[in-house]
This record gives sequence, C-alpha cells and structure tokens, in this order.
Amino acid sequence: MTIAYGGDYNPEQWPEEVWAEDMRLMREAGVTMVSIGIFSWALLEPSEGVYDFTLLDKVLALLQQNGIAADLATPTAAPPAWFFRAHPEALPVDRDGRGLSYGSRQTFCPSSPAYRTAALRIAGELARRYADHPAVAMWHIHNEYGCHNPACYCDESAEAFRRWLRAKYGDSLASLNDAWGTAFWSQWYYDWAEILPPRATGAVPNPTHQLDWRRFCSDELLALYKAERDVLREAAPSLPATTNFMVMFNFDALDYWRWAPELDVVSNDHYLRSTDPESEIDIAMSGDLVRSLAGGRPWLLMEHSTGAVNWQPVNRAKSPGELRRNALAHVAHGADGIAYFQWRAAKAGAEQWHSAMLPHAGTDSVIWQDVVQLGADLKALAEVQGSTGTATVAVVWDWDARWALELPSQPSEELRYLDQVRSWYEPLWRSGIAVDFVRPDADLSPYRLVLAPSLYLVDEAGAANLTGFASSGDTLAVGFHSGAVDENCHVRLGGYPGAFRDALGVRTDELFPLLPGESLALSSGGGTASLWSERVALAGAEAITSYAEGPLTGIPAVTRNAYGTGTAWYLATRPDPTTLAGLLDLIRREAGVEPVRVTPEGVEAALRRGADADYLFLIDHAGKGAEVSVAADAVELLTGEPVLGGSVSVPAGGVAVVREPR
Repeated sequence: MTIAYGGDYNPEQWPEEVWAEDMRLMREAGVTMVSIGIFSWALLEPSEGVYDFTLLDKVLALLQQNGIAADLATPTAAPPAWFFRAHPEALPVDRDGRGLSYGSRQTFCPSSPAYRTAALRIAGELARRYADHPAVAMWHIHNEYGCHNPACYCDESAEAFRRWLRAKYGDSLASLNDAWGTAFWSQWYYDWAEILPPRATGAVPNPTHQLDWRRFCSDELLALYKAERDVLREAAPSLPATTNFMVMFNFDALDYWRWAPELDVVSNDHYLRSTDPESEIDIAMSGDLVRSLAGGRPWLLMEHSTGAVNWQPVNRAKSPGELRRNALAHVAHGADGIAYFQWRAAKAGAEQWHSAMLPHAGTDSVIWQDVVQLGADLKALAEVQGSTGTATVAVVWDWDARWALELPSQPSEELRYLDQVRSWYEPLWRSGIAVDFVRPDADLSPYRLVLAPSLYLVDEAGAANLTGFASSGDTLAVGFHSGAVDENCHVRLGGYPGAFRDALGVRTDELFPLLPGESLALSSGGGTASLWSERVALAGAEAITSYAEGPLTGIPAVTRNAYGTGTAWYLATRPDPTTLAGLLDLIRREAGVEPVRVTPEGVEAALRRGADADYLFLIDHAGKGAEVSVAADAVELLTGEPVLGGSVSVPAGGVAVVREPR
C-alpha cells in the first residue's frame, strides 16, 4: 500500500495520440490513481438511451496496462444539452424566480424527477459495464454536490420541500406552525400547499423557515448521492464509493455530518484563497475537519491546485516550495491520497487558466519538477498510510449552528461562523496543539478540552452533552452568542447564554455588539476586545478579565466557573489575537493539554500515529529552517536517513517527516 497520487484525467479534451504520452508522464511523476469520466456525460450518452463507451474502454485499458488505478466517475454533475432540450423543466430557478439556462455545469434542479431518472440511468450503464474492470478501484459519484446549485426555488422543489416537511413534522401543520413561530407576522399555515420555498419577499423571511430550507436542500442532494451509490453497489458491492466534499473556502451548503456516514471513503476538494496571507492554517483546519468527518480515519484529497486557480478575482501562483508544503500538510492532517485538478492543463473551456500537474508550458516547467518530486515524496511516505490522529482537544462544529447564525436580523451581521472558529483554531495550530472537530452530541470521552467558539443554535441533547463533559471533570470553553436558540431558532428565555448559562455561572441580560472598527480596552494584559460585548453578571463564576472602558466598564468579559468536578470558561467578547492566544494557552494548560512538539515560530508540527510508530510532520512556513528535538532512534522518511543527535533539521521552506518508534 502507498499514498495515492494523481488527479482528474480528461482524455476527451485531447486527441488520442496524446494519451500514450500521458501514460509515460504519469509513470514518471509516480501517479497511482486518476479520476476519469467526471464531465463526460455528453460523450458517453450522445442522445437519450444511446451509449458510446469507446473512449472510456480505451482509456481504462491504457490505465490498466500502465498500473494506474481508475477512480471512475458518474458524469452526472454536467447533464448534456440534449437532456435540457427534452426536459427544460429540469433547469433550476433562483430565489428571485429567474430561470437559469444550461451551458455550464450543475445547471439542474436537485428535485427534478427527469434529472434523477437520467442520472440513475447513466450510472446504471456504467455500473454494469465496468463493475468488474480490473482498472477500476473506486466509484467517484457526481462532482462537488451543490457547488453551483445548492438550492432551486421552482415549483417542483416547492412540492419536494413540502414532502420533506410533512415527514419531519409528522404530517402535522400544528407542529410546523409551532416550530416556525408562525404567529409572528400572521404567517400561520392552514394548508400544506400554502408553504413555499423562502423565495424573495419584501421583508425578512421567517428564520426557522429558512433554516428548514437549508436542511432540506442538503438532504435533497444527499438523496441523489445515495440513489446513485445504491445503483453502483448493486452491480459492484465490493467497490468503495465516494464523492468530493468542499470543506472550507466558504462553502456551507451541505451538512457533511449527515453526508459522511454514507461514504465508503471521505474525500475533499481544497483550494487556497489568494486573499489569505496564511492559507496554511486553512489547510490544517480543513484537514482536521475532514479527518473528523471520516471518524478519525484517513481520507482523500480529491482536488487541489498545483498553482493558480481560475475563479478568484486575482489568481495567485504558488511560491517556491508551496506546492510541496501544501500537499504534505494535507497528509500531515490525515490524507492518504493527494490529487489535483487536473492532470493536463486545458487549452480551451471555462477552466483553461486553472493550473494542472502538467501545465501549458509542459515538462520544461517548475510545476512539473515539483509534481515529480512530490510523487517521490509520497512514495517515501508509504508507511504513513493508514495512521491516525492523536488529538485530545475538540472544537465543536455544527452546520445547523452556522446556518442559523448567518441568517438575517442578527444582533450583528459582522459575526460570521467561519471567522469565529478559525480565530480560536489558529492559536492552537501555532502552538502545535492537535485538534479534532466534533458535533455537539459526539462522544467526548477521548478529549480533555472541548471548545465551542460559535454555537448559536444547539438542541437540548447537544447542550447537555457539552455541559456534562465539564461537570464530569473536564474543561469546556464557550464563545459569545452561543446557546442562544434551540433547534427551531427559538430564543431561550431567562437570559443569555441560554443553554450554557448554568454551566458557565453567568447571566447576560443585554447584548452590546460593537461597530466595525470599534474596540474596547480590557482590564488585564493590555488587551482589547472587538465585534461583541455583553452585560454579564456573575452567577458563581469568577471574572478573569473585564472591560476597562465604554458603557460596560468593570463588567466581566471573560469568566471561569467551577462546574461539577470540571471547569467551564466563557469568552463574552472577541479578544485581540494576542490576548485570545494567551487565554487559550492558559485554558489548555489547565486542562493538561500539551503540544505535539515545541517548535520555532512558523514551523508547523502535526502527528499521525501508526501501529508501532509515530509520524511527526514538521513544515517550515516561515522559510527560515529549524532544528527540532525528536527521539534518538528516529528516521527522517523523506531522505531515508537516521536522525543524529536527537534533533532533525527542517530545511528553509521545507518539510521533514520523522518516524519515531513507539
């Protein structure tokens, strides 16, 4: 076994005489697996019910001959033009009632019966033809569900939404009206037919209506995935199936906690944002979240970029060494496969300016040299495959809470879920603290410290699970505006922070969000607070720091409470980064959490645990190089050299991976 390496392969974009060169260069680069057929529906089914598998047969045969595995895709993310001419009702409608046209990808309504029929038909044909093909190692279902069509507001979607609601509320309109709080603004429903998607309207739509719509849209796309998967499983029960998630880069359409158990292998697509000066933190955070979605097991990076992408306002190329650092950082955080979009850079089409493993410049390019080097690196790291994480800190992540927090008419539209979670994750990452992500109702027994940076919405079971964790002897830290509403977006009465009030030993009677650019001095350490403040009253907790100016002068901003045999912290504001880092360092030290390894600033440390060895990844993002202490009998895997003198040299801007026998 080895770490998989490859990318999306689209031979249909090139004449057949190029394919032999592709095979030769893939072998040179160390490619072990490619995804094929992702956008080939129009080629495979040129007209309804008429199939042509000639190209796919030839390419699969070439891959087999060259020892390269195929991750064979169902091409259902891009229906052909003939389908929409026959079924124009399958085109999506946006929130404003505007019908969209075909001419790109994912231009279909997820609730369309015609689309579902056609998608399952082509999936079935592929399954029957290639279930036993020796080159096929895995099914790749669809591509990036919900990327361009997370919701459709057409009448077919409205009917599907009503069916979903009837199932959720036990066919009881009274239950729905109660959950949605429809007594407000005379929104009471007397007939299921009166309920519509949250289309554009004159004022703010009902928040619970919008939240249930988000849940429905995620489930509707999940139903499509499961339907295709079941068709493939029927023909090939032993072949694993996956689809590529899009964790991070602001994609929030799908509740991946509900999706992940339906995948045999969890896969993710990850791209850097040119505006992020420290995108290495985003890589680590997304990797930890994907590993957590996979239940702690290894996962696959299905798409990444060797250089610039094509869909941002300015598409930054990668700096020297960045391709390698990015890829090995994903491995450090649990990836057992590294793949790119795409193998050969396209010369035509919407993504012609997207980088690839084989760029427009060909093999006489820095990218190609880096691609070949990475193939050798991944081969050298073969024994890391299958190893797992080591975290004793968990960060609570919940899509319901994210969706609810970012609905309109919050106390502050400046409050964004991803920003809050990253602001807490970042100092942990800088300190070398291993982190898992968990649902509110997860088993928390492996952890010493649980952080809930932003949990606006939480149900009773989730709240009880988190507070019970603290009361039984561990440490819980909660961020502001958490626990405020229940699963129906109903405010918990009696004071904030609602579900966590008793465990935190505080009670807030009024919120004081801060204006953009506004900050308040804190009483200790010279720190400041921004974005948010609250009028907190102590109800058993002690104040750690308070506001030193403004209308809340002297009011606690950060508190600590002895709860049961454990501890519960509350951060009722957003401290500046240095102050927040100091607080989290204090909290994790009190909880008995130690870093993976102490490293110089700018050197990331991550650990994967194998059956009889630990694998320490050291990645120099600062470009200065470093010496890091390791076990005396360690081996640096990328060079194959034993470590001498109890420390390993990390090259400037480079990576070291150390095996430490256990």
